[in-house]
Amino acid sequence: MEIIKKPVLTEKAALLTEKLNRYTFKVDHRANKIQIKAAVEQMFGVNVESVNTMVVCGKTKSRYTKAGNISGRAPKYKKAIITLKDGETIDFYSTI
Repeated sequence: MEIIKKPVLTEKAALLTEKLNRYTFKVDHRANKIQIKAAVEQMFGVNVESVNTMVVCGKTKSRYTKAGNISGRAPKYKKAIITLKDGETIDFYSTI
């Protein structure tokens, strides 16, 4: 099971990173906080202070087509906000 899927790179996540040294990731919905902490520490070589998780509901979307109005839903996902110890950072762009 791949625990960390990808980082969330939004304006809100960038503000958390700058001000509070917190990083946001999309994670597997079956993973718990202990598994997420271990995966981040192993992948990036940092010390994790705390892990907060939440399940984000997918937005309802609709569009008009020849067949009429079609509505659906974007998939839900689990998001983890990782707080690192002081003085430690994660550089997402160095591994590209």
